[in-house]
Amino acid sequence: MNVSTDPNRERLAGARIYLCTDARRDRGDLEDFLHAVLSGGVDIVQLRDKTLEVKDELELQPLVARIADQYGALVAVNDRADVARLTGARVFHTGQGDLPVGASRQLLGPEVILGRSTNSVELATEADSDPHVDYFCVGPVWPTPTKQGRPAVGLDTVRAVADTEPVTPWFAIGGIDHDNVEQVVGAGARRIVVVRAITDADDPHSAAARLRAALA
Repeated sequence: MNVSTDPNRERLAGARIYLCTDARRDRGDLEDFLHAVLSGGVDIVQLRDKTLEVKDELELQPLVARIADQYGALVAVNDRADVARLTGARVFHTGQGDLPVGASRQLLGPEVILGRSTNSVELATEADSDPHVDYFCVGPVWPTPTKQGRPAVGLDTVRAVADTEPVTPWFAIGGIDHDNVEQVVGAGARRIVVVRAITDADDPHSAAARLRAALA
Protein backbone atom coordinates (compact mmCIF):
# COMPACT_ATOMS: atom_id res chain seq x y z
CA MET A 1 0.00 0.00 0.00
CA ASN A 2 1.21 3.48 -0.85
CA VAL A 3 2.13 5.20 2.41
CA SER A 4 1.30 8.58 0.90
CA THR A 5 -2.40 7.62 0.93
CA ASP A 6 -2.36 6.02 4.36
CA PRO A 7 -1.81 8.29 7.38
CA ASN A 8 -1.13 5.35 9.70
CA ARG A 9 1.67 4.05 7.51
CA GLU A 10 3.00 7.58 7.28
CA ARG A 11 3.09 7.59 11.09
CA LEU A 12 4.94 4.28 11.01
CA ALA A 13 7.50 5.64 8.55
CA GLY A 14 8.22 8.56 10.87
CA ALA A 15 8.20 6.50 14.07
CA ARG A 16 11.31 6.30 16.23
CA ILE A 17 10.23 4.81 19.59
CA TYR A 18 7.98 1.79 20.04
CA LEU A 19 7.12 1.15 23.68
CA CYS A 20 5.87 -2.09 25.20
CA THR A 21 4.32 -1.62 28.63
CA ASP A 22 2.40 -3.64 31.14
CA ALA A 23 -0.89 -2.36 32.54
CA ARG A 24 0.96 -0.82 35.53
CA ARG A 25 -1.57 -2.30 37.91
CA ASP A 26 0.99 -2.25 40.72
CA ARG A 27 1.26 1.54 40.34
CA GLY A 28 -2.28 2.32 39.22
CA ASP A 29 -1.02 5.06 36.91
CA LEU A 30 -1.53 3.73 33.38
CA GLU A 31 -3.41 6.79 32.14
CA ASP A 32 -0.89 9.30 33.55
CA PHE A 33 1.98 7.14 32.33
CA LEU A 34 0.63 7.06 28.77
CA HIS A 35 0.26 10.83 28.69
CA ALA A 36 3.82 11.20 29.98
CA VAL A 37 5.50 8.87 27.49
CA LEU A 38 3.48 9.89 24.46
CA SER A 39 4.13 13.57 25.12
CA GLY A 40 7.79 12.62 25.54
CA GLY A 41 8.10 11.19 22.05
CA VAL A 42 6.81 7.59 21.99
CA ASP A 43 5.25 6.89 18.58
CA ILE A 44 3.81 3.40 19.03
CA VAL A 45 2.58 1.85 22.26
CA GLN A 46 1.81 -1.79 22.86
CA LEU A 47 0.00 -2.98 25.97
CA ARG A 48 1.74 -6.26 26.66
CA ASP A 49 0.86 -7.77 30.01
CA LYS A 50 0.74 -11.54 30.35
CA THR A 51 -0.94 -11.23 33.74
CA LEU A 52 -4.03 -9.70 32.11
CA GLU A 53 -6.98 -11.85 31.21
CA VAL A 54 -8.34 -11.19 27.73
CA LYS A 55 -11.47 -9.50 29.08
CA ASP A 56 -9.30 -7.10 31.08
CA GLU A 57 -7.20 -6.27 28.04
CA LEU A 58 -10.33 -5.62 26.01
CA GLU A 59 -11.46 -3.18 28.69
CA LEU A 60 -8.11 -1.33 28.75
CA GLN A 61 -7.45 -1.06 25.02
CA PRO A 62 -10.00 1.75 24.42
CA LEU A 63 -8.22 3.84 27.07
CA VAL A 64 -4.86 3.26 25.40
CA ALA A 65 -6.31 4.08 21.98
CA ARG A 66 -8.03 7.25 23.19
CA ILE A 67 -4.85 8.66 24.71
CA ALA A 68 -2.69 7.59 21.77
CA ASP A 69 -5.02 9.40 19.39
CA GLN A 70 -4.47 12.62 21.32
CA TYR A 71 -0.79 12.46 20.41
CA GLY A 72 -1.08 11.05 16.91
CA ALA A 73 0.46 7.76 18.07
CA LEU A 74 -0.29 4.20 17.02
CA VAL A 75 -1.51 1.36 19.25
CA ALA A 76 -0.20 -2.17 18.70
CA VAL A 77 -1.57 -5.52 19.80
CA ASN A 78 0.77 -8.48 20.15
CA ASP A 79 -0.07 -12.05 19.17
CA ARG A 80 -3.86 -11.95 19.55
CA ALA A 81 -5.57 -11.28 16.23
CA ASP A 82 -8.94 -11.54 17.95
CA VAL A 83 -8.03 -8.74 20.36
CA ALA A 84 -6.65 -6.65 17.50
CA ARG A 85 -9.83 -7.05 15.50
CA LEU A 86 -12.22 -6.46 18.39
CA THR A 87 -10.41 -3.32 19.54
CA GLY A 88 -9.71 -1.89 16.10
CA ALA A 89 -5.95 -1.78 16.73
CA ARG A 90 -4.01 -0.14 13.95
CA VAL A 91 -0.90 -2.30 14.46
CA PHE A 92 -0.61 -6.07 14.96
CA HIS A 93 2.69 -7.77 15.80
CA THR A 94 3.65 -11.44 15.63
CA GLY A 95 6.75 -13.52 16.30
CA GLN A 96 8.23 -16.24 14.15
CA GLY A 97 6.23 -18.95 15.92
CA ASP A 98 2.95 -17.08 15.85
CA LEU A 99 0.26 -16.58 13.24
CA PRO A 100 1.81 -16.29 9.75
CA VAL A 101 1.76 -12.76 8.40
CA GLY A 102 -0.31 -13.72 5.38
CA ALA A 103 -2.93 -15.25 7.67
CA SER A 104 -2.91 -12.11 9.81
CA ARG A 105 -3.55 -10.05 6.69
CA GLN A 106 -6.40 -12.32 5.70
CA LEU A 107 -8.01 -11.97 9.13
CA LEU A 108 -7.40 -8.27 9.74
CA GLY A 109 -7.57 -6.76 6.28
CA PRO A 110 -5.36 -4.37 4.31
CA GLU A 111 -5.55 -1.37 6.62
CA VAL A 112 -3.92 -2.92 9.70
CA ILE A 113 -0.15 -2.45 9.97
CA LEU A 114 1.55 -5.82 10.40
CA GLY A 115 4.87 -6.31 12.17
CA ARG A 116 7.16 -9.32 12.49
CA SER A 117 9.98 -10.31 14.85
CA THR A 118 13.29 -11.40 13.34
CA ASN A 119 16.58 -12.50 14.87
CA SER A 120 18.87 -12.88 11.87
CA VAL A 121 19.82 -11.14 8.67
CA GLU A 122 18.10 -13.90 6.70
CA LEU A 123 14.79 -13.48 8.51
CA ALA A 124 15.05 -9.70 8.28
CA THR A 125 15.60 -9.96 4.52
CA GLU A 126 12.62 -12.30 4.26
CA ALA A 127 10.45 -9.84 6.18
CA ASP A 128 11.68 -6.95 4.06
CA SER A 129 10.59 -8.74 0.90
CA ASP A 130 7.19 -9.90 2.24
CA PRO A 131 4.44 -7.65 0.80
CA HIS A 132 2.31 -8.25 3.90
CA VAL A 133 4.98 -7.03 6.36
CA ASP A 134 4.81 -3.31 7.13
CA TYR A 135 7.69 -3.30 9.65
CA PHE A 136 9.98 -5.76 11.37
CA CYS A 137 12.06 -5.89 14.55
CA VAL A 138 15.62 -7.18 14.89
CA GLY A 139 16.82 -8.62 18.18
CA PRO A 140 17.18 -9.07 21.00
CA VAL A 141 20.30 -6.95 20.63
CA TRP A 142 21.28 -7.62 24.25
CA PRO A 143 19.99 -10.19 26.75
CA THR A 144 16.78 -9.02 28.37
CA PRO A 145 14.31 -10.52 30.85
CA THR A 146 11.47 -9.69 28.48
CA LYS A 147 12.98 -12.17 25.99
CA GLN A 148 14.03 -14.92 28.38
CA GLY A 149 15.79 -17.86 26.79
CA ARG A 150 16.49 -16.02 23.54
CA PRO A 151 20.17 -15.48 22.77
CA ALA A 152 21.20 -11.94 21.99
CA VAL A 153 21.99 -11.26 18.34
CA GLY A 154 24.39 -8.42 19.10
CA LEU A 155 25.21 -5.19 17.34
CA ASP A 156 26.82 -7.04 14.45
CA THR A 157 23.43 -8.34 13.36
CA VAL A 158 21.92 -4.86 13.61
CA ARG A 159 24.78 -3.55 11.51
CA ALA A 160 24.41 -6.33 8.96
CA VAL A 161 20.68 -5.69 8.61
CA ALA A 162 21.30 -1.96 8.20
CA ASP A 163 23.84 -2.75 5.47
CA THR A 164 21.14 -4.50 3.43
CA GLU A 165 19.35 -1.12 3.26
CA PRO A 166 15.81 -2.41 3.93
CA VAL A 167 12.95 -0.57 2.27
CA THR A 168 10.62 -1.66 5.09
CA PRO A 169 10.73 0.30 8.37
CA TRP A 170 12.56 -1.70 11.04
CA PHE A 171 13.29 -1.44 14.75
CA ALA A 172 16.14 -2.72 16.92
CA ILE A 173 14.82 -4.40 20.06
CA GLY A 174 16.17 -5.98 23.24
CA GLY A 175 17.96 -4.44 26.20
CA ILE A 176 18.17 -0.97 24.66
CA ASP A 177 18.46 1.89 27.14
CA HIS A 178 20.00 5.31 27.61
CA ASP A 179 23.47 3.86 28.13
CA ASN A 180 23.63 1.94 24.86
CA VAL A 181 21.18 3.59 22.46
CA GLU A 182 24.01 5.48 20.76
CA GLN A 183 25.69 2.15 19.98
CA VAL A 184 22.50 0.97 18.30
CA VAL A 185 22.28 4.17 16.30
CA GLY A 186 25.95 3.78 15.39
CA ALA A 187 25.16 0.29 14.07
CA GLY A 188 22.62 1.77 11.70
CA ALA A 189 19.26 1.52 13.48
CA ARG A 190 17.01 4.57 13.44
CA ARG A 191 14.06 3.08 15.33
CA ILE A 192 13.98 1.18 18.62
CA VAL A 193 11.61 -0.86 20.75
CA VAL A 194 12.03 -0.31 24.47
CA VAL A 195 10.48 -1.55 27.69
CA ARG A 196 12.33 -1.01 30.95
CA ALA A 197 14.26 2.08 29.83
CA ILE A 198 10.94 3.92 30.02
CA THR A 199 8.64 1.78 32.17
CA ASP A 200 11.12 1.63 35.07
CA ALA A 201 12.09 5.30 34.85
CA ASP A 202 11.31 7.68 37.71
CA ASP A 203 10.38 10.27 35.07
CA PRO A 204 8.92 8.43 32.05
CA HIS A 205 8.41 11.63 30.07
CA SER A 206 12.07 12.63 30.35
CA ALA A 207 13.20 9.07 29.67
CA ALA A 208 11.22 9.01 26.42
CA ALA A 209 12.43 12.47 25.42
CA ARG A 210 16.09 11.54 26.00
CA LEU A 211 15.79 8.43 23.86
CA ARG A 212 14.01 10.39 21.15
CA ALA A 213 16.81 12.93 21.10
CA ALA A 214 19.35 10.14 20.62
CA LEU A 215 17.44 8.96 17.55
CA ALA A 216 17.05 12.37 15.94
